[in-house]
Amino acid sequence: MKLYKIEAGTFHIDGGAAFGVVPKKVWQKRYPCDEENYCTISMRCLLIDTVERLILIDAGTGDKQLEYLKYYGFEGVVNFETEFEKLGYKCEDVTDVIFTHLHFDHCGGATKYNADKSKVELVFPNATHYVGKTQWENFLNPNVREGDSYFTENMIPIREAGKLKLVDENQFVCPEVEVRLFNGHTVGQLVSYIDLGGKTLVYTGDVIPLAANVPLAWISAYDISPISAMAEKKILLDEAVEKNQILFFEHDNYTECCTIAANYKKHKVDNIMTFEEAVK
Repeated sequence: MKLYKIEAGTFHIDGGAAFGVVPKKVWQKRYPCDEENYCTISMRCLLIDTVERLILIDAGTGDKQLEYLKYYGFEGVVNFETEFEKLGYKCEDVTDVIFTHLHFDHCGGATKYNADKSKVELVFPNATHYVGKTQWENFLNPNVREGDSYFTENMIPIREAGKLKLVDENQFVCPEVEVRLFNGHTVGQLVSYIDLGGKTLVYTGDVIPLAANVPLAWISAYDISPISAMAEKKILLDEAVEKNQILFFEHDNYTECCTIAANYKKHKVDNIMTFEEAVK
């Protein structure tokens, strides 16, 4: 099995939003910000080649809404066709796309405008696209807090093409990749557990977006259900400690992977490593 990280670009969010009620005096020691309080956030996707399957986890923001979303200061948004060519693949080779959830920075890159911008097309036309069932329902009828994070052109073409698969229970996409449902940041998130043969890599998505978000109380102001977000994060972290799993951070611009330790029932970042070190 081969794994590749794909850096799909960066954007900027307010540090107060990233860390909720945690004071800036405290969080800025763990995650830097600029003079305007903005933190640089990555969109780090994962490509998994199992020989039988080619699986992509999340697809960044794409370029369809960049003008509308210019407030976020997106930079380096990739073209997946170009990125895949560098790795020796084509977008048509992808068999499965797993979306952690459907906020624009996680799924927008899976569709694109055609040459004259008259139609939205699938970037991975042969892939089955996995979405949590409750997340899909939330996408169709969003609450007031998440409405601005969902765009119909990101996902409706996938449904219309018959390439959408809704997940309502934990399941294996293939023997090496399991998806599990988590709530909190939003409903019906999919966290992927990848069996590397003797160790497990966990693609945490927005359940734990940054290494600095590991402490239970350090949750984002974007989380629609703070208490649920903390409870679900504890489930993930407890298992990571027990089984020495490696966490893969999608949004952390400075820390790609780490293991977790627990002292006096408090979780903390333990061994920090690069993606290459994690999967070797």
